[in-house]
Amino acid sequence: MHSAAPVPARAAQHDAWRQTHLGRLIGHALRRFDARVLQLMARNVEVPLALSNLAARDQVSAAHVHITRHLSLHGDRLGDLAERAGMTKQAMGALVDQCEAWGLVERGPDPHDARARRVRFTPTGRAWLQAFQGAVAQAEAEFRAEVGDEVAAVVAIGLEAYAGGNNPA
Repeated sequence: MHSAAPVPARAAQHDAWRQTHLGRLIGHALRRFDARVLQLMARNVEVPLALSNLAARDQVSAAHVHITRHLSLHGDRLGDLAERAGMTKQAMGALVDQCEAWGLVERGPDPHDARARRVRFTPTGRAWLQAFQGAVAQAEAEFRAEVGDEVAAVVAIGLEAYAGGNNPA
């Protein structure tokens, strides 16, 4: 049986970047932000009770939030929705199936192509979307209160510029 050799302090210092690089920090921040939004959704009396209960029991995940973030108000084809969310069509199809079972979305005919189907919010889904908007606003306000308005503004501007920039190849 092999025991792990102690890591010299200098080697540990050189390895610290793996825990503190920008990508990791952004990932942690996103998970924290999404968790807070879902926590607020679970407590919101405006959210339909069944959906609030799902959020409270951690049945609604960040993946489900993709539909909330990416489905346009007039509805979208599944492939377009998947592309915008950065998911495969198959993964988005499974997510839409689940959200359809919860009453958030429905599939209907595409007015421009009789062979195609569009995913759109139901009235319950629109109520969810409105509650999501309020939860995001509150989570953003909490972020600003924690880090200060100036830091929050710089973070938002920086992330906006970075997200909109071209990927170096």
